[in-house]
Formats: sequence, C-alpha cells, structure tokens
Amino acid sequence: MTIAIGDSLPDATLLRLGADGRPEEVTLSSLTKGRKVALFALPGAFTGTCTTAHVPSFIRSMDGFRGKDVEAVICIAVNDPFVMKAWSDSTGAGEAGIEMLGDPGSEFTKAMGMEMTAPPVGFYDRSKRYSLYAEDGVVKQLNLEEGPGQCEISAGETLLEQI
Repeated sequence: MTIAIGDSLPDATLLRLGADGRPEEVTLSSLTKGRKVALFALPGAFTGTCTTAHVPSFIRSMDGFRGKDVEAVICIAVNDPFVMKAWSDSTGAGEAGIEMLGDPGSEFTKAMGMEMTAPPVGFYDRSKRYSLYAEDGVVKQLNLEEGPGQCEISAGETLLEQI
C-alpha cells in the first residue's frame, strides 16, 4: 500500500555518515517526532534528474522552508551512506542544510509503498520520485511524480508553495 495524506510515516532505520566518517543508524521517527519536516526521495544518487533538478530545487528552496518553520529537510535514496555523503558534498546539499540519508536495503522505501524497478538502467527496489511535508510524522502533503525522469510536482518549489 502506498502512503497517503493523513497516514503516519513508517519508522525505519536509515544510514548516514557520522562525524567520525563511520556509518551510523538514525531512525526516521527521531528526525520527525514533534517536528515539521520536508522529505523527498528519488531513484538514486549521482543520477541525471536527481542531481540536476531534484536536489537543486530543494537547495534553492531552503530559505523558504526555514521561513515556514520547517525544522528539517531530508533526502532519502536507496544508496549506501558513503555514496550519499559524496553526493551531498558534490551537490552542496549538506552545506545547504539537507540531511542526506541512505536506505540501502530499501526498508523505508518499501514500507512507503514507493519502490520501483527499472532493469534497463540497473535499478532494483529503488525509490519513486516524490516529496512530502509531515508534521509530527503525519503526512500533510504528498507529491508523487508520474515518471522517474520528471521533477515538477515533487520539486522543492512546489512543496514549498503547498505548505
């Protein structure tokens, strides 16, 4: 079942690189409980639309999210935390304040009902492209793209306008 507006986000253990450069687990609930959060997910780090459109749209929107009291902006991809850190560094996402989290086993992605597979490009159990806004872990807005190469309704600017 795909997540919907009004649903609670599933809790999942995601990975990021800690200050010591080692992977550390973080639960989604610890990042969303009692907070206003913008979250976006995408097929993969270093891929075309993800790198040239989706992440930049959230970087451009960060001041607007802060102005609307959004306390965290989180990007999730079915990648390991080392790749997510390298991608964060190369795009400037971390410097902008976006939390880049890996879902290497697709645990969160599958719990959201957002997995997709595209064998011609080597994607298995990857995430569909979407964005959402949640308050205290409850989805208030959800924007799912029709195709993986599109980034319009899931863009940072679109979500920002909806909050």
